[in-house]
Order: sequence, then C-alpha cells, then structure tokens
Amino acid sequence: MREKEDQPVPEIIYDPTRIDFDRPGKHHYQVAFHLDSTWGYSLVPLTVINGYRPLGAEGPPPGVVAFGGTHGNEWEGQVAVKRLCADLQPEELSGRVILIPQLSESACVANQRVSPLDGVNMNRAFPGNARGTISYRIAHFVKTQIFPRVGVVLDIHSGGKEGAFPICTSFHPIPNPAQRAEIYRVAQLFDTPIILIYSSQMASGLLTDEAEAEGKITIGGEFGAGESVSLAGTRHAYEGIKNVLRHYGMLEGEIVKIDPSRPTPPKLVAAPNLEDYIPCPANGIWEPTVELGTSVAAGDLIGRLHDFSDHSSAPREIRAHRAGIVAMMRLGAVAAKGATLYVIAEEAVL
Repeated sequence: MREKEDQPVPEIIYDPTRIDFDRPGKHHYQVAFHLDSTWGYSLVPLTVINGYRPLGAEGPPPGVVAFGGTHGNEWEGQVAVKRLCADLQPEELSGRVILIPQLSESACVANQRVSPLDGVNMNRAFPGNARGTISYRIAHFVKTQIFPRVGVVLDIHSGGKEGAFPICTSFHPIPNPAQRAEIYRVAQLFDTPIILIYSSQMASGLLTDEAEAEGKITIGGEFGAGESVSLAGTRHAYEGIKNVLRHYGMLEGEIVKIDPSRPTPPKLVAAPNLEDYIPCPANGIWEPTVELGTSVAAGDLIGRLHDFSDHSSAPREIRAHRAGIVAMMRLGAVAAKGATLYVIAEEAVL
C-alpha cells in the first residue's frame, strides 16, 4: 500500500528557541538535542497545533500540552499521544495544543526507564539545565519553551517494570484550593476507576512537580504496566486528552463517557505519606496474595516473600500496616531489598 504523497515530513529544529509556537495550523517537528559524547542528535518529536476555529467570547483557552514517553518503557502514553498527532486537526480546534509523544526519546528507543545516553531519569531532571547532559537540556526546553505557552499539563505514564496500578489519573496534594479543585475536575475527565493523590515527598525533579509549582492544571496518571500497550489504558489516555480539550472549549463535542460499563464515577483515594509506600525488607521472590485495587484491613496478608536459597524455609509474610485500598503492587517476582512492594491508599474527599 502506497503512502500518501502529501504525508508531512517533520521539520528538524536545531535551535528550540526558533520554533514558531504561534504558527496557524498543524506542524510536526523533530527537536534536535546534540549528543553529549559523540556526533549526532536525539530527535524529540513535537507537534504544535494552533486551531482555525474562532475563539469564544470568554477569550483564548489555556493551551494544553500532552507528554508520552517521560519514561521510555511506558507505552500507553506514547501510543495515545502519537495517535493524537495524526488525528487532531486545526479545523476542529481552537487555541494551542502541543503534543510530545516521546519526551525522553532515547529512553523510548531503548525501551528503558532512563536514558541510556546519560543514565538520567527524565522524571527527576526538572527544572533542567541548559548546560547539563541531554536529559537535563530536554527538561530545560520543556521548562522554558513549553510551560510558558500552556496552562494545562498532561503527563501520561504507566507502571513499566516498576509496579502495577489500577488505571488512574493522579496528582500531588495541592495547597491552592482553586488549582486543586480544577485539577480534580480535569482528572475526572479521563474516567479512570480511581484518581490517586500521591506523595510529593518521594523524589525531586518531577515534571508534574514543576508544572504544579507554576500553577498549571497538572495531571499525571498510570495507564498500564509491564512494558505493554494496554487496550483500556490507551483508550482512557487518548479519549481523556480529547475530553480535556472539550472541557476547555478547544474541541467541539460533548464530554465522552470512556468506560460505559462502569456506572460509578472515579473513586478518589489518597496516599500522601511515605509510610504508605512499603519497602521490601529483604531480597526475595514476591508472591502477592491479594488483587490490585482490593480493600484490605489492618493485618491482612498482602503477600509472601520467598527465599529459594533454602527451599524448606517458611516465607516471610507481609501484612497490611493499615486499612485501605491496594493502589500499587510490585509487578515482577524478583524483589530487591528496598523496592516498593505495595501502596495502601484510603478513600478521600477533596
């Protein structure tokens, strides 16, 4: 089957400050970030759409950016955002949409959580550094060139090999009540089974931390696991981003119910404290004994940790430290000492 002769070819951009983010229509780019130790580039895909539809009386919408591939082995966001690069058309949009399906392009190519070029986790690289290694320079580009042009930031993740989550949107505890309320409204547009308020104490340098601190309406989320492409997770990510555009009047049409088989709205749960992210006490083989998303009581058996150096030894029982909902579970059988085995969240109200 022949490709269309008018298939657009992405323009290579060597100086990111020269991208015309106000140019009408849809334009595909590959932003060239020079490699640190050799000749060549990491080409980060970028699509900018400035819609042709006239703005409403309320003025310009806030502008939306959607990221996939902040971690390279998390594929639902990459696939959903790439599809939107093709499917969204300027004739049906008003305002600005920025789409970056593979933010850590080198990590995505390698199917790794971190970039093989500098060993850096992109989701620990913010606010970036214009003179740093390649991941820090990409983060600096996002901070200085993307964030000033949008009011809504969507960062689509999944568990990779780290762990499994119920399909969810997520955000940190937000002190500003107006920002918190709007983030919650936008999180609901993805129609996931749960919305998770998660700890802001775990790490520094997160993309979402930086955007939240700037006052952006910021949504993260976990839409699959296991380095696969979840059918349900990809659907929630793709349709959820379109729902966000509809919510802000940027895309015509009504908000879509993404999972009509589930009559209930997303359940809000919270795990804001590090004490609810339980580390593995020793190296071993992890055998879960409850399903992800299960409600448990304090003392319930969550799983067993096996030591096969002595196959006659009894496994170590891991029991719930408190009541709540199992919001994350170790995915792989091999569990290293210190790795998070599970997270227990509790139902919350905003």
